[in-house]
Amino acid sequence: MLRSLIFFVAISVSSLIAAQPSEKPGDPGTTRSVILIIGDGFDDQHVTMGRNFLAGHDGRLVIDTLPVRAAVQVQTVGKDTDWVYVADSANTATTLATGITTQMGRVGTSPTDEDLVTIAQRAHAAGFKTGIVSTSSVTDATPASFMSHVSSRGCENPAIILGGELYSVDYEGCPQDAMVNGGPGSIAEQIMNAPIDVVLGGGLKHFTTGDPASGNTPLMMAEGQKITVVTDPAMLTGADANERLIGLFAEGHLPVRLQGSDGRVAEQPDTSTLNKLDWRLGSVTQPDPISCEPNPAYGDTPPLARLTEVALNRLTHNNDKGLFLMVESASIDKESHVRNPCGSLGEIAQLEEVVSVALDYAEAHPQTLIIVTSDHAQAAQIIPEPSLYAEIPVPVYSPGHVARLNMPDGSLMTINYATNGFVSEEHTGANVPLFANGMGDGLLPAFLRQREVHDAMATFLGL
Repeated sequence: MLRSLIFFVAISVSSLIAAQPSEKPGDPGTTRSVILIIGDGFDDQHVTMGRNFLAGHDGRLVIDTLPVRAAVQVQTVGKDTDWVYVADSANTATTLATGITTQMGRVGTSPTDEDLVTIAQRAHAAGFKTGIVSTSSVTDATPASFMSHVSSRGCENPAIILGGELYSVDYEGCPQDAMVNGGPGSIAEQIMNAPIDVVLGGGLKHFTTGDPASGNTPLMMAEGQKITVVTDPAMLTGADANERLIGLFAEGHLPVRLQGSDGRVAEQPDTSTLNKLDWRLGSVTQPDPISCEPNPAYGDTPPLARLTEVALNRLTHNNDKGLFLMVESASIDKESHVRNPCGSLGEIAQLEEVVSVALDYAEAHPQTLIIVTSDHAQAAQIIPEPSLYAEIPVPVYSPGHVARLNMPDGSLMTINYATNGFVSEEHTGANVPLFANGMGDGLLPAFLRQREVHDAMATFLGL
């Protein structure tokens, strides 16, 4: 805590001295805004995958045009050790939201389970308008960490917070956080009470799940409050601009835009019987190539860029102070967990579209800091096609699952997933990239720790 406080003070002073726009952060009458765009699991492997597929190997993504680039060290505190070297979305989003490094699974809480004030909550208290937009359930770890405080990320609704079965295993929940026990409630309940002007994404099922005793649901909490809840994207434009807006457009996470041909994902190479007996013998057959195609389930799902535009329009209305908006392309990570590179690529395309929307906004509102970064690294990695050792008389192949993608230029790009042999891949421990527009020049150094991203945003807003 002391280390974070010392850094916060230091960066506040240094950023005021550094070459900045004519107005200083926090000057009265200055409209300043921060748009934080998080690609969940959007590490350099995924950045490169996206560039190769969307722009071509010799092309550039929209994020590549941003003038400020940095590397971000991702940190996690262990329960019994100082450090854990691979993170999850809950602890990393909490760090981005609060500037405090915490344990995996914690949402807006410290390692000792103290509630931490988030940058969105502080911005609201300072008079800024605030918004959270995600392709995940809005109760999922990343968006939840900016709006709520629970000891475990699974406590998304009033039923599961008391414990039960989650992902087919017994789950103790967060009973100390439950409203019936005098706590702030589940993530969905806290979102209904959160000082956030616009919340858009999925997760309707968590808002219609009732408390086991009373049957009361989080949605019922909107009654008597100035909250408009919409479940149809067509209702967005007619929503009362003077009320909080909560848009929930799927029962769970929003469907992804792309899938592999015939629904295929990465597959394990087929090894001959002889090769199974001795790795030096026999043969190995690689999976057939996969093409990326539209996902039929995506249907009329509102694009992330459209939701971002709605949020920015509402937050700018009657606003001479500025705003804080966090936008998450969540399923870059989720599709990597299930070894679906096409799903991840479609969500990288969505992130790119959001960056374009943010840049357009910044052109009209010059005192806007845009930061694009990730919460943690993920399992996908680009490997040789064919293997560098294909010509030697031994069958050499990549372990784990492999997807050989047909690229728009006719080439093949091969993606490997091999963190485990389970049904879901795991995160990895690499640092993640950060991109920013010119407002980040002098504020964001070339290397920083994840908690310092939060501190830089807070400094820019004068918090």
